[in-house]
Amino acid sequence: MADIAFLLLIFFLVSTTMDTDMGIVRKLPPMPEEITQEEEVKVKERNIFVVLVNRDNQLLVEGELMDIKDLRKAAKVFIENPYDDPTLPTKEWIEVPIFGQVEVTKSHVISLQNDRGTSYEMYIAVQNELAAAYNELREELSMRKFRVKYSQLGDDEEAKKRIDAIDEVYPMKISEAEPKNIGGK
Repeated sequence: MADIAFLLLIFFLVSTTMDTDMGIVRKLPPMPEEITQEEEVKVKERNIFVVLVNRDNQLLVEGELMDIKDLRKAAKVFIENPYDDPTLPTKEWIEVPIFGQVEVTKSHVISLQNDRGTSYEMYIAVQNELAAAYNELREELSMRKFRVKYSQLGDDEEAKKRIDAIDEVYPMKISEAEPKNIGGK
């Protein structure tokens, strides 16, 4: 009887599928070497892309309601500022290895804030859309310059230099504020 119970237990353990949790890959900033007084960083308003998610899972981008499917495109336009729009982030020329002089929106920041009542699914969906905006811009740049997708550059020394150069042109700058009770209750 014990043998049969043991075999049934093994059968159910082997044949059962486990749900895997979705997660967000983020690299945390390094710990400061010494305890210093936090300085206030001033960022021009045009360099901040404000994304708010309320308790009803409504997306408010730059003060206007937006559907989640439009967030990626809006973020890409903000990050890249392709037409040098004076209401979007300022563009600066920087020296990037492999590319040389490149005009980028060096000081752009995407500010994400959500309500404590925001659903986890909406939070992840917003995170995914913002990360996808950066990934698409990186893919496009990689295809233009190297005729290879960013995700397929490889892991040899030359590929790492190319990846670092692309990351320098489009660094992922997503600032998350502590959740608040934006919608009340």
